Parts: sequence; structure tokens; C-alpha cells
Amino acid sequence: MQNYPLLSLINSPDDLRLLNKDQLPQLCQELRGYLLESVSQSSGHLASGLGAVELTVALHYVFKTPFDQLIWDVGHQAYPHKILTGRRDQMPTIRQKGGLHPFPWREESEFDVLSVGHSSTSISAGLGIAIAAQKENAGRKTICVIGDGAITAGMAFEALNHAGSLHTDMLVILNDNEMSISENVGALNNHLARLLSGSLYSTLREGGKKILSGVPPIKEFVKKTEEHVKGFVSPVGTMFEELGFNYIGPIDGHNIDELISTLKNMSSLSGPQFLHIKTKKGKGYAPAEQDPIGFHGVPKFDHHSGKLPKSTVPTYSQIFGNWLCETAQNDEKLMGITPAMREGSGMVEFSNRFPQQYFDVAIAEQHAVTFAAGLAIAGYRPVVAIYSSFLQRAYDQVIHDVAIQNLPVLFAIDRAGVVGADGQTHQGAFDISFLRCIPNLIIMTPSDENECRLMLHTGYHCGKPAAVRYPRGNAIGVEIEPLRELEIGKSRFIRQGEKIALLNFGTLLPTVCQAAEKLNATVIDMRFVKPLDEECIARIAQDYDLIVTVEENAVLGGAGSAVSEVLNRQQQSVKLLQLGLPDIFIPQGTQSEILADLQLDAAGIERQIKNFLQKKDIF
Repeated sequence: MQNYPLLSLINSPDDLRLLNKDQLPQLCQELRGYLLESVSQSSGHLASGLGAVELTVALHYVFKTPFDQLIWDVGHQAYPHKILTGRRDQMPTIRQKGGLHPFPWREESEFDVLSVGHSSTSISAGLGIAIAAQKENAGRKTICVIGDGAITAGMAFEALNHAGSLHTDMLVILNDNEMSISENVGALNNHLARLLSGSLYSTLREGGKKILSGVPPIKEFVKKTEEHVKGFVSPVGTMFEELGFNYIGPIDGHNIDELISTLKNMSSLSGPQFLHIKTKKGKGYAPAEQDPIGFHGVPKFDHHSGKLPKSTVPTYSQIFGNWLCETAQNDEKLMGITPAMREGSGMVEFSNRFPQQYFDVAIAEQHAVTFAAGLAIAGYRPVVAIYSSFLQRAYDQVIHDVAIQNLPVLFAIDRAGVVGADGQTHQGAFDISFLRCIPNLIIMTPSDENECRLMLHTGYHCGKPAAVRYPRGNAIGVEIEPLRELEIGKSRFIRQGEKIALLNFGTLLPTVCQAAEKLNATVIDMRFVKPLDEECIARIAQDYDLIVTVEENAVLGGAGSAVSEVLNRQQQSVKLLQLGLPDIFIPQGTQSEILADLQLDAAGIERQIKNFLQKKDIF
């Protein structure tokens, strides 16, 4: 830490608050440098944190955290917060097995008020916390920091609408770093923001309200005049004022003096407050400033060169994106939809080549699904590209707006199964379980990239709601066939063995085959979770002593459970072993580390089967 003389002294926000105000710019510079150095060595979210350095320092400097409760939305921007709250020396372990959690995590620190990973939850949780503080007359402040992407979700506006009606003391800070909600940032705005948040203005404002409360025409005139003054600073501010918040801003989020002055002023105001700050994602690191999306989440890289490593093997997301482009060039009815995950879902080329068929609906998963339903009703063929754990947020829409109406919407479910370093909030552990109980829905589990393409093609043309789930990461390099439709509900035979039949669901197939070689077991790639190949199950139940199902989904309610239901319905007496993800929230680690820990690597599958055979004394 010799390159960080001030930062090395900060082991908690109490240490930060001992610094003189004129030392804070140097601290911000050191914090930004250390963040860049540590994340480049560990991997993780970078650009968002670089843009939130001054805000983080100012918040912990002004407010008495953790007594005052600071809530970060999503948590991409919370790395500087972790560094300043006693976790500086652990930063090289972030996102690694047994290391720091990638997002704010309650079990990790008292400074992490809310465990998060998905967006747009901060204001709702913050309102609950603020109401509790008010009921207890605790005198603590509640501060919610939300990004301009996260505030596009309906949940954020639901919370704003509720909070504005209650007159509860809380501060919402909009960290506006990308969408350019307002361009009016400058000296005049900073001056007016300081003025409008100051005690003199606040006193005159509240006093005037009391005096004029019995004179409605004059009161309304004063209210409109105030709105026009704030509207001159930022037109968007009027919207938040109408929701019941006292809006201040926008101000320069990289000016530490202005931030501290404004936050101090606003900390003394009562009722719901809204501070709008403008920041630059990737601030202080030229490559991240020039490519904030590319440097949002980074692998380990050389921060001196600023070049990110590139893989020559396509990811499943890219396989999907290529299929999307291939299909769209012959079908103008195809409509590609993403809830703000264009890059992650492999849709960049599609969005550039087919802009009239591409829709980014922002962080609004519920809207994405029902929007797709509307397009399907109108005769178009929507494809919703969505992460497994994000689809959870649109569950009712899948049932109510797509499945009940039996609409031809294809769900391309990315990040299914173990995702690795993002931890509990992002593991795609539940989609088979929560989807397979929905009538009319076809569910497919490709074992490789060729199967993925064929299943996307099949789902797109089947005329019903359909889902294809595929994992995060690289494909395995199999030969790509021309597109054709698969027979729905039919499995494929992979390997002949004796006594044991392994039924595979998904991309663990190579691992399953390795275990089968050791056990001399038959392997069948089931392909479809719904409808299941019941004829195949009936046949193997007669021919084998043990059936083993393998899936990268929760065992509870998963594909193995579906097989169990079929066997029960057929009154088969064969033994069944269901292998998959256990009944826990799976922590972070690399995908291979996690699969090994869960005994879903080749050795683990073999070991679980042998242990089962010994206990049941089958052979």
C-alpha cells in the first residue's frame, strides 16, 4: 500500500471522517487507482465503481455509516464502498471462491445494509428501513443510491410513488452516468443545487407553505414558480417533484466539494429527497471511459495496456446471436427483445444489422415478456433473450400473458445453471423447476452449441411458447449443422452400456459420458424437459436396474423430478437417482470449482452413483 499513503490509513469510515476536506481529492485519486489495480488482478465490475468514487467518499464522509444506512442498488458500483469499509486488503479475493462477495452482502459487513445482485430494489427496501427508523425515532438517515439504468424498472417507480406519498425521511441519489437524462451540468446548476438544498431556502420554503396554506391561489402560484425554477435546472426534476420528492440537481458527481456541501444540506431536510448527480462511467481510466460497456465487467487483464483478453471460442451467447441474425435475414417477422442485456446476450450484431427488429426495453423484465405477447398477438415472432435469474422477475407474465394464451414466444434463457463468480443472486438454478409446471410451454436443454441452434430453430417454428436454456461461457467446438426442426419430445441415444442408464439434461453431457465410461453405463441425451420422452423412459425402466438423471438445475422440481413423476405414473419399480443442484443458494467460485464441490464433475457423478449402489445394494 506504499503507493496509497492516504488510503492505507482508512480501515473504516471513521478514519475517513478524520481527514481534512482538502485531503479528499487525493484520497479519491488513490481509491480510483487501487480499484483499477485490484480489479485487473481479480476480475470483476470496474467501470461503474470508477464512476462512483467521489460519491462513495462523500457519502461516508457526510453520513455516520453504519448508523446511517446506505443502500446500493445492484452493487456494481459498490467496490469503492467495500474498500472504504474495512475490506480493502481482501479486494484481490473478490468474486473468488471463499473471497469477498461480488455485491453488497449482509453476512459480509455491517456496512452492507441490503444483499443485492439484481437491480431496482434499493428504494423499496430503503423505504421499509426508513419507516422503521422513523417509528423508532432513531434519528438515523436512510440513503439509497440507484443508477440511471436501474431506475428504468417499474419496481423503482412503484417505490418512488409510495415513498413520495408518505413523507418519510429518506434520500434517493440517482447516479446518472450513461443515459444522459439531463445535459445541464455546469457551474450554474451546481450553484442552484447548493442554493436549493440549503437551510435558508428550506426554511423559507416550509415557512411559506404554512403562511400560504389558507390562500390556495397564491400557494399554487408559488408552487408553480418553484417548479419552473427547478425545471430550468433540470426538466426531469419536475417528474420527481410530482411523485412527492424534493428534487435537487443535477450536480457534478465528480466534484467532491459540491457533493459534500449538497449532501450536508440535504441531510437536514425532512421528507423524501431526491439528488440527481451526473458521473462518467469509467472515470479516470481512459480505456474504460472510451468503452464503459466493455469495461463494465472485466476478466483479469493488464491495466497498463488497457487491453482485455479475447477468446477465440464462441460463447453460447454468441451462438444465440449468430442464430438470431441467420434467422432474421430471411424472416422480417422475427423480433428480438432484451431487458438491457444486449452485450451479455450476444445481440450486438443483431441490433446493428436489424435495428427495426431489435428492442431493448431497459431493465424491465415484466414488460419485456408482455411486450413480446403483444407482438405475438399481432402476428410477429418475438424472441426474448433473458438470463435465467432475471426471468424469475417476469414469472407471472410468462404464465398470464404468454402461456395461457398459447402465444408463439421463444425464450432464449442465457446463464442457465452454474454461472460462477457472480454468486447466489445470479446462479441459474431454478428455471426448469419454475417453468415446467406451466401448461403449453415447451422446454429444451441443449447439450452443445449445435443442439442449441437446432433447438432455437425448433422453438421458433413450433407455434407455441418455448424455452431453450443454455449456460454461461464457451461452447465446446462441435460441428455446426444446417438448421432443421427437431421432433418435439424425442431424446437421442448416445452410448450403450449395462444395468445403469444416465439421462442427461443439458451441457453436462461430456461429463456424464466420462462417468458412464467408468461405469459402463448407457447415456441418453433427453433434449426435452417438457414434453418428456415417456416412451424412452418406459423402455429403459424395463431394461435397466438404475436410472440416473443429471441436470444443472435444482433437484427439487427439476428434470429428474419430471422423470420421477413419469415413472410413478407408469408404476415402474426401477431405482432412480436424481443428480443436480442441491437445496442451497450456491455461492461464488469458478464454474469448474462449483461443479466439483457439488459432485457434478465426472468423478463426482461416478462417486455419487457408486455410493447410491452401495447403500441400495442393487448389484
